[in-house]
Amino acid sequence: MSGADNVVWLGTPAFPQAARAALADTQLRANLRRATGTIRDKRLAVAAELEDWEDLRETAAAVKRHTLRHLDHHLLRLEKTVTAAGGVVHWAADAAEANRIVTDLVRATGGSDDETREVVKVKSMATQEIGLNEALADAGIRAYETDLAELIVQLGRDRPSHILVPAIHRNRSEIREIFQREMGEWGRPAPEGLSDDPRDLAEAARLHLREKFLRAKVAVSGANFAAADTGTIVVVESEGNGRMCLTLPETLITVMGIEKVLPSFADLEVFLQLLPRSSTGERMNPYTSLWTGVTEGDGPQNFHLVLLDNGRTATLADEVGRQALACIRCSACLNVCPVYERTGGHAYGSVYPGPIGAVLTPQLVGIENAASLPFASTLCGACYDACPVKINIPEVLVHLRAEAVEAGRRTRLLPTVEALAMKAAGAAMSSPGRLAAAQKIAALGARLVARNGRIGALPGPLGRWSDSRDTPLPPRETLRAWWRRTRTPANEDSPATGERKGRR
Repeated sequence: MSGADNVVWLGTPAFPQAARAALADTQLRANLRRATGTIRDKRLAVAAELEDWEDLRETAAAVKRHTLRHLDHHLLRLEKTVTAAGGVVHWAADAAEANRIVTDLVRATGGSDDETREVVKVKSMATQEIGLNEALADAGIRAYETDLAELIVQLGRDRPSHILVPAIHRNRSEIREIFQREMGEWGRPAPEGLSDDPRDLAEAARLHLREKFLRAKVAVSGANFAAADTGTIVVVESEGNGRMCLTLPETLITVMGIEKVLPSFADLEVFLQLLPRSSTGERMNPYTSLWTGVTEGDGPQNFHLVLLDNGRTATLADEVGRQALACIRCSACLNVCPVYERTGGHAYGSVYPGPIGAVLTPQLVGIENAASLPFASTLCGACYDACPVKINIPEVLVHLRAEAVEAGRRTRLLPTVEALAMKAAGAAMSSPGRLAAAQKIAALGARLVARNGRIGALPGPLGRWSDSRDTPLPPRETLRAWWRRTRTPANEDSPATGERKGRR
């Protein structure tokens, strides 16, 4: 399966180039610093309220590990229970197949042309991942985003930059301008004299969306979780717009990544405590919608569940990388990441930004299509500490960096400068004599390019190292030379063994 088949965006400049442009945007950095700092502080406060917080994390991690080891079993159980409850299950191997399934389902709903040419959507990363809105548009079907942040992104002809808060890169003045300029093109225009007060902006969005909720015959949703034993699908959100999508239309189509399944309904007890605290810093989610199949006279009368692979099975085969599939899309790792806070989500070129995107996207689309993303990290470990399901993101990053280097090596006829340098370092460190000689040469060379007690600009390819680092000069005397000069001959500790001479 190629990266093009998988979609997940990309096609943008590699992370180093995109990040450089983002770093120059002072307004973006201010927006990100303020928003991530607020969410981060709230999360820490509410997590500290639970004495068993770490036990919840351990339990969630264990449930996810078990589920991934037996994923085929739980998916078949889910198909059986959803079907028994009156739903229809579809299997999609990739983005193209998923888009075709959804498009055909919308076309088959009947009714007037206007009714079948539009759908309302509740926030779904899976549909963003496969490019569903664009696929529907190509088929003459218009998709309306109803989550407020997603609406802002759609009206602004933009892309989400955060898992939880897709419009985190926009401030309220920018949002007001977008509403005033674009709402009329999509439906009800913004009120005259709209201010940038959050209450006024929310009211403008409510009025704009209400007519779409009441008119739409088809809704498309994602899923946060699915219980295999009951066939219950779960969507959590903060505004209530999702509840409108999930109850008013006649047909509901849910696109869900296969990794979202849980073995049992009882498992939700753990995850519905972890998710709101980790994502929005709330003790419980404002709107948690659960549905099982269809019920006559209540809610949608046609329910379709599209189970999406799109690179997940290939990811599952990687014993180290597969832990990324445990992600519950809380965005806690983004909010603590120093790299994300300074570059924003667009620099990652993926629907999944931040630390989790740096490990998930390369596995979904192939490391050769996203080779720079595993390097978009300081490896500080803050993401691992924050993750509610204990995904060891730094471990996966290092693992994928090795894969990226190996993939690049296979495509080159000649080794890179870095590879030659590492080979030379290995040769020097394997011999005490060569290491001592290399240390002397390095100390002398460093002083030739010294600037104010620091190593200045190095020549050639080495300039990429010195341009981005403030490196102190190496000491004039190495440890080995200091040891020879200062050691005493009688009963001294051996540097190699820590034993004193004469001991037996």
